Amino acid sequence: MKIIILGAGQVGGTLAANLASEHNDITVVDRDPERLRELQDRLDIGTVTGQASHPDVLERAGAADADLLIAVTNSDEINMIACQVAYTLFRTPTKISRIRSNAYTRVEKLFGNEGIPIDVFISPEELVTQYIKRLLQYPGSLQVLDFADGLVQLVAVKAYYGGPMVGNELAAIRDHMPTIDARVAAIFRRGTAIMPSGDTVVEAGDEVFFIAAKKNIMPVMSELRRLDTPYKRLVIAGGGNIGERLARAVESRYHVKIIERSYDRCRALSEQLSKAIVLHGSASDHDLLAQENIEETDVFLALTNDDEANIMSSLLAKRMGAKKVITLITNPAYVDLVQGGDIDIAISPQQITIGSLLTHVRRGDIYNVHALRRGAAEALEIIAHGDSRSSKVVGRRLDEIVLPEGVSIGALVRGEEVLIAHSHLQVEPEDHLILFLVDKSKIKLVEKLFQVGFSFF
Repeated sequence: MKIIILGAGQVGGTLAANLASEHNDITVVDRDPERLRELQDRLDIGTVTGQASHPDVLERAGAADADLLIAVTNSDEINMIACQVAYTLFRTPTKISRIRSNAYTRVEKLFGNEGIPIDVFISPEELVTQYIKRLLQYPGSLQVLDFADGLVQLVAVKAYYGGPMVGNELAAIRDHMPTIDARVAAIFRRGTAIMPSGDTVVEAGDEVFFIAAKKNIMPVMSELRRLDTPYKRLVIAGGGNIGERLARAVESRYHVKIIERSYDRCRALSEQLSKAIVLHGSASDHDLLAQENIEETDVFLALTNDDEANIMSSLLAKRMGAKKVITLITNPAYVDLVQGGDIDIAISPQQITIGSLLTHVRRGDIYNVHALRRGAAEALEIIAHGDSRSSKVVGRRLDEIVLPEGVSIGALVRGEEVLIAHSHLQVEPEDHLILFLVDKSKIKLVEKLFQVGFSFF
């Protein structure tokens, strides 16, 4: 397919790498020729230098016969105008746009055939907010991902000394919880992926990824680690888009304080939020943190748009007694450096946004794409189509499906029914299968197995 990507930043560049590897015809548009040259040196793509919303630039990029336009520049307005120009002048069939400002996304009538012609809009701030909300919902979790519209969740936890399962085989989970069905999909031990089996012994320090129906998540977590007490007190460093959205979403459930540098922004936040306390100052000010009793804080969330400020304020808060620290980091090189030490969870907005974009780019067959462990592994939700003659999976029991090495099936969702994967289960048409790839280079083989076509809606 012919795809135009507007914007060569972190998201645009990563998206280009993902889609170019799938034999699509990719053209990236950006105003920075140096950045485009870097991408072209390592990817088989075309590039066009210029303002992404200008008609002549879109024409040079091949908008006249493009199948899909994805606008992910840093400007909401440029993204929206580019989609309008692509629709009006070139009748581009599908247009996806990143829109950051809540002022646009909260107005339903703004988008669609009667408004700005955007087929799908992605809000990174909203995606990150929902991601953090799920982490707060399950104290002690490292990652929480939704599948099948929230019926099934994949949760990563670190197994600690004293947890009932540490030192025991995975098969013992069933003995501990005979009425609850769950499956451990992957274990990361000292950075290396282990494909678990019934006789795999859980060690302290293991990162354990398990899948279960949403209602069963907490009981399974209690098997793998001592359950953390529910969070009550949150301190949010940064009152920007994400900080404001999160505070608004959780202020009725938690005691929330926001620390914001800009006095004008503090005033605006105090008017918009009903319960959260807004503090004017720097989150890396030792005296301010001491004054606000940071040692009594359950979770410190550093959510400014400055990686270095987020990291330093998080380290300070942790040293001063904050029980858990969650840090937003946009530079992928920093994420692996900091997570697991004083910083409990490092969140990469790019990884979250890319997963959502890929979900919308690939038609129905691939329904969900989530990165695990900062992109090292992947979880996919794939819809099984066809019948026993036309498909390699439909009509077959799970133990009859030949999966690539490093790939496992975690669960099936049939309508509203959640079926944790067991060898005797038979795949039916339109089942949603949730798969884990500890080596995401195997995605090609998985797609071939499910006969996924990369056409676009």
